[in-house]
Amino acid sequence: MLKLTNISKAYRTSEIETLALRDVSLEIAQGEFLAIMGPSGCGKSSLLNILGLLDTPSAGQFQFYDQAIEHFSERQLTLLRRRYVGFVFQSFNLIDELTVEENVDVALIYRGVGRAERQRRVAAALERVGLSHRARHLPQQLSGGQQQRVAVARALVAEPKLILADEPTGNLDTANGEAVMDMLTEIARAGTTVVMVTHSHAHAAYAQRTLNLLDGQVVAATLMAA
Repeated sequence: MLKLTNISKAYRTSEIETLALRDVSLEIAQGEFLAIMGPSGCGKSSLLNILGLLDTPSAGQFQFYDQAIEHFSERQLTLLRRRYVGFVFQSFNLIDELTVEENVDVALIYRGVGRAERQRRVAAALERVGLSHRARHLPQQLSGGQQQRVAVARALVAEPKLILADEPTGNLDTANGEAVMDMLTEIARAGTTVVMVTHSHAHAAYAQRTLNLLDGQVVAATLMAA
């Protein structure tokens, strides 16, 4: 479970301070699918970066799976991130020179997983997203929808408890966008927490709850009908 209490995030330069988040309090349950919405510059990315341990709050408390992480070192945060978090980005972030299976395998190499176990997990992840037959292809040989499914497989392969998706359908057409949303929904139903930033009301409707941000503050939270 994730619990933020009065979280603020300030970015400072020599001349100005910008407050990206202001006293945000939020609890996210294990297996919940949460959508975060709001205009550009409202704090969505700052909140996602804090949830994913890529950044730390300037003030407030953050309980990350029952661990208070405010004073953790960068190494401690990195270890937690590797153990708990998977990321899916709008731009796919695949490595052009690596095959599909090698792109997915990278996530496990960084975690020190042995070769035999890596092969098993990569095969299972590609099967889960329906791309086993594309394992030896390069990213440029795939459609945009297929590349995003590879990115989802890469996030899943380490068996994270939390998946953070930043505009995962932003570069996809309607059909492929819906396919990715269906996958994220199934992932949450299987017990993995999914937090997604989106500008799409239609895709936010897949989530169990939608959080709206404005000027760094939570201005509304909507619980979707079952």
